[in-house]
Amino acid sequence: QVQLVESGGGLVQTGGSLRLSCAVSGRAFSTYAVGWVRPAPGKEREFVARISWRSGIAAYADSVRGRVTISADNAMNTLYLQMNLLKPEDSVVYYCAATRQVGVRADEYDYWGQGTQVAVSS
Repeated sequence: QVQLVESGGGLVQTGGSLRLSCAVSGRAFSTYAVGWVRPAPGKEREFVARISWRSGIAAYADSVRGRVTISADNAMNTLYLQMNLLKPEDSVVYYCAATRQVGVRADEYDYWGQGTQVAVSS
């Protein structure tokens, strides 16, 4: 079982930045890949970014590549998502999630946080 608690959402203007955080805990959580997922039009949820605790290898969705950076602080057991050049269409709830699979699809994730709201004003 893995527990995830997000924070850091808020309201920013177009072009602004936010850093989301996710505190991760639970049994053997370091063996999981962790990532960020968000709702998308026509989909239940879409993959945003993921990282492996062990290898540090990251992957990004095309829609955010170049604007977001995912990172993990192993000492603090915390996952981050730095989001820059935010657009109004980025305004959704972002979920931190964990999986034993690769984690480049939203349907691969087994454990979810409660979500944190991001709002980007135009």
